[in-house]
Order: sequence, then structure tokens, then C-alpha cells
Amino acid sequence: MKSVSIIADTTCDLSAELREKYNIATFPLHIHLGDEEFSDGVDITPEEIYRWSDANKATPKTSAISPFEATSMLQEHLSEDNELICFCISEQMSSCRSVMQVAAAELEVEDRVFIVDSANLSTGIGLQIIEAANMAKQGMCASQIVEKIKKMQPFVRSSFVVDTLTYLYRGGRCSGLAALAGSTLKLHPCISVIDGKMQPGKKYRGKIEKALKEYVDDLKPALKTARPERVFITHSGCDDTIVDAVRKQLEELEHFDEILVTQAGSVITSHCGPGTLGVLFLQSETEK
Repeated sequence: MKSVSIIADTTCDLSAELREKYNIATFPLHIHLGDEEFSDGVDITPEEIYRWSDANKATPKTSAISPFEATSMLQEHLSEDNELICFCISEQMSSCRSVMQVAAAELEVEDRVFIVDSANLSTGIGLQIIEAANMAKQGMCASQIVEKIKKMQPFVRSSFVVDTLTYLYRGGRCSGLAALAGSTLKLHPCISVIDGKMQPGKKYRGKIEKALKEYVDDLKPALKTARPERVFITHSGCDDTIVDAVRKQLEELEHFDEILVTQAGSVITSHCGPGTLGVLFLQSETEK
């Protein structure tokens, strides 16, 4: 039986330690600051993006991997002795999956390369990748893993609370009036990923610390019945005190085997801005 290798685009937001632990290779999507192009996690940082965005009053553009890069990536990680699973950010948000599919077809390796639409972003993808890596370690073949991942996707819970509406406004995801009102009233919207798309939800009011506490409190019924293996706290550069407070709330549930903290990469932070934080987990299939 062939071994199974797993690759993913950098929007999965897995830390270097987690990528090493689960033997995951990543490839960067691209960020455009005006006429300059950068690669996520390679030659640009979220802090540099914030400075550029504030100076130019604009949100950076992001783009998928190029066809040449996709072909090179597949050739690098595919051999006669393995099968390859490639996780991509939701196809509702990026053309990454379609580009990788075209590359697999051109290389005539579609029988050994499986391109997965994660229907998610950030560690909503990361949760799927870790599950796939564990299945591969157990000796499952790529087609079996992908089938199980697709059945699992409706149970991935991804949401985050935005500190400022400025970046969503600059990116055309909310009106100027809404951004102004949000700033004046100190509103922090919760954004959830549903069916591969970002959907606005409850708006929390007040300081971000208060908003995040209420956000986690609202999640508690689902968290208490979530799969216990792991939960992610993923943020775009929040203060340690804020992250620690959220971690404490999760620890008090005494439910999860591990609480993983990761920082969002440049693609994700380009759109949500600094101070965003999300709690991401797998809902038990019996609780849907």
C-alpha cells in the first residue's frame, strides 16, 4: 500500500510545530500590496500588512497559487511510492482548489492526487488536516481519508470575533456607515463559516475583552459536547492577556485534551485586521 502525504495552502494557519508534528507541507498564497507581490508566511508578516493598510487606507489583495507553482508543488511531493492529499481554502473564497486540480490533470496524476475543498478557512482547515494525518498514520489510503473528511466537514465549527470593522470595510465586506457605527458603538461582530462562506452573526458591544468573554460563553453549550481531542484559539495578533483569558475559559470546561493556540497568517489577517480571535473545534456528530 502506498503511503499518504498531506499538503495544504498556508491559510490553514497551523504553527510550525504542528506542521512538523503531523508532517504537513504547506504552500503560500499571495498578498498584493499595491504593485508588490508577497508570499504568505515567506516574505511578509501581518504586522507589515497592517502598517501598509493603515498608511494606504486600503485592504491588500490576495490571490491563489499560480499554475506553475501548483505543478511544481505536486511534482515535489508526489512520488511513485505515495498518494497525495491537498487541502485548500474554501473554493467559495479562492480559486486555489481549481488551480491545483488543473495541475493534477496536466500531470496526469488524478488517480493519486486528491484535491480537497475544505469548505473552510484558517484552523477550520487545520482541524481537518490533523484528522487526515492521524488517519494516514493508521494506514488508511487517500480515498478513504478524503471520504471521511468530507463527511466530517459539516461538523467543523469555525467562528471569530473582529476587533475593528475597518478592515472589513476597506475590503468591501461592510458599508462605511456600518463601520462608522461599529466604531462609535464599539461593536465586534462574530463571523462564522457556514457552507464555505463567511456569514455575519451576533454583534458584541464594549471592549474586546468583554466581547470575547461573551463570545466564549455563548459557545459553551456547543463546546461542552464537542469532540474532546482538541480546540483551537486562533488570533491575528491579540495581546497575551486576551488570549490567556480565553484559554482559561476553555480550561475551566475541563473538556478538551489539548488547547492549541495559533496565529493567523497574512492572507487571513489581510481581511480581518488585528485583534481578531476565534475558537474553532469539531462538533460531535451526535450533536448536530
